[in-house]
Amino acid sequence: MRNTVPVVVAFISGIAMVISFFFNPDRTVLGTFQENLLQWVTIVGGFTLVLGVFSIVRVNARAVSRRTPDWPYKLATVVSVFAMALPSILPTTTNRLFGKLFYSIFPASWAGYFGTGPNSIYDWLFNYVDSPMMETMFATLAFYIASAAYRAFRARSAEASLLLITACIVMLWRVPMGEAFLRLFSDELPNYINMFIMNGFNMSVQRGIIIGAALGMASMSLRIILGIERTYMGKG
Repeated sequence: MRNTVPVVVAFISGIAMVISFFFNPDRTVLGTFQENLLQWVTIVGGFTLVLGVFSIVRVNARAVSRRTPDWPYKLATVVSVFAMALPSILPTTTNRLFGKLFYSIFPASWAGYFGTGPNSIYDWLFNYVDSPMMETMFATLAFYIASAAYRAFRARSAEASLLLITACIVMLWRVPMGEAFLRLFSDELPNYINMFIMNGFNMSVQRGIIIGAALGMASMSLRIILGIERTYMGKG
């Protein structure tokens, strides 16, 4: 029963989504089924986010209690989750019942620090802690990307030489100093690079990759609908 019900639900949902695509949602009930099912997907996705929060807190709290070698980092994760979550869900007004009960215990002047509005605790943590850490992470990744590009752009073969030349041209076009250098030869040269390389060769390759990925998604969807692929149930 545990294996049959998910397969049946996946089969019915997949077939209904495929069939409802060919019906007008303004005239048929089956046409509106697609929109209703997508709304249910959004609702279920919201519950999975809540489940993910409980899971990350439980796993990291267990590591902290057992004093694993990296438990300070686990503790920082748990503290960060509660520091971002709790202030954002606390009431920002005394007009509602929960707000009256909350601010009967705590000062009403704290209302501006709660919620997700400007100057709140959540807003301060996001702007001055989370955003700088993300910027630092991406700035650090730039050095790894540069190192990988140096290793990949060695002209050891004809294909690698073509990749090296194309990358140098594109980097010259994207950097203001390089664009100024290209304009020494012709003012239209950066536009030609954008037209023939970015909107020509690059776009055609991207479309080929997208078409291949779409065919892979279609085959995987068909395997799930027919019950052949069951990895979403934790089975190989």
